[in-house]
Amino acid sequence: MKHFINLKDVKINDLKKILKDAKKRKYNRKNLGTLDADKGAPLKGKILIQMFEKPSLRTRLSFYLAIRQLGGGTITLRSNELHLGKGGESLADTAKILSTYGDGFMLRTDSDKKISEFIKYLKIPLINGLSPSSHPTQVLSDIFTVEEIKKKPISKLNICWIGDSNNVLNSLITASVKFSFKLNIACPKNYKPKKLILDWVKKNKKKVNIFHDPKRAIKNVDVIFSDKVISLNDKVNVKKKIKDFKKFHINEKLLKLAPKSIFLHCLPRGNEVSEKVFLGKKSHIWQQAFNRVHVQKSILMYCFDKLR
Repeated sequence: MKHFINLKDVKINDLKKILKDAKKRKYNRKNLGTLDADKGAPLKGKILIQMFEKPSLRTRLSFYLAIRQLGGGTITLRSNELHLGKGGESLADTAKILSTYGDGFMLRTDSDKKISEFIKYLKIPLINGLSPSSHPTQVLSDIFTVEEIKKKPISKLNICWIGDSNNVLNSLITASVKFSFKLNIACPKNYKPKKLILDWVKKNKKKVNIFHDPKRAIKNVDVIFSDKVISLNDKVNVKKKIKDFKKFHINEKLLKLAPKSIFLHCLPRGNEVSEKVFLGKKSHIWQQAFNRVHVQKSILMYCFDKLR
């Protein structure tokens, strides 16, 4: 049984196998309908249970299509409809019930601790659909998109992140170590990645470059990533944070410093990027969003030990 919790935990050869499999699956679906199964329906008879403690659009839709296109089915649960550690039923008991009814479990959660607890008791694979510290399915899919557009391994590209230090950036930093690509991070001084993840980078004898001036970070890079600066559940002084990120606004003038770059955004968007950049020629956000279906299919294949 294989979980997919954090990119740190998955061997680089397996991550590359997932990307290779996703490429084949996307190519082989050219003449198939949305709900037509892949050849051989490799996960026929399997059911994926999804549970969301946080709002979701792309993760919800992409995993639904992913398991259906592999020949399986899915059921979606909302945490407020379950006991989930409350009302006399322990989280351990919930995990045992999930293991009885389902073949895999995808959790989008507001608690890393909850993922750790579920792993102790689940008898089926767990996929992290987003947690406070990590968003591995998003970033692995983003790597797929980068390599698809640039037509070369990400290890040969220079990547730039402009924005807040959050779970997506944590996974991107992890990916920079696993895939050995150069990563520049542009953020205000008080918004640097946590020491824990930077120490992990050093421990692995790698480094990321942190800039407090986006013009320095973006110069001649190949790919620019960003995310919403004010997230839905951000417990911060919103006015202050917007002010702190004012000079990190991604606009056409800034992108001129990276003439060969593409722009990616994991969505939803906020005021961190101009309309002209978001909908411009350098932007590949819709391709990026839909590629999650293909990569998550291959992640499911990995977790169900069907990846060859």
